[in-house]
Amino acid sequence: SPALRSFVAGLRRDLDAVTAGLTLEHNSGPVEGHVNRIKMLKRQMYGRANLDLLRKRVIHLE
Repeated sequence: SPALRSFVAGLRRDLDAVTAGLTLEHNSGPVEGHVNRIKMLKRQMYGRANLDLLRKRVIHLE
C-alpha cells in the first residue's frame, strides 16, 4: 500500500535516528513530558493570567 511504502521510506531516510532510538538507553521522554505540561498550563491559563503566575505554576510542577 502507498501508506506503508511511505512509512518504510521515512524509516530508511532516518535510519540512524531510528537505530539510536531503539538501541541507546538515553531518550528525551522526560523533557517532552515537561514541555507537554507547560503547554497544557499555557492553554488553560490563556487570557486569564500573566507571566508571573505561569512561572509560579511551572516551578511548582517540578
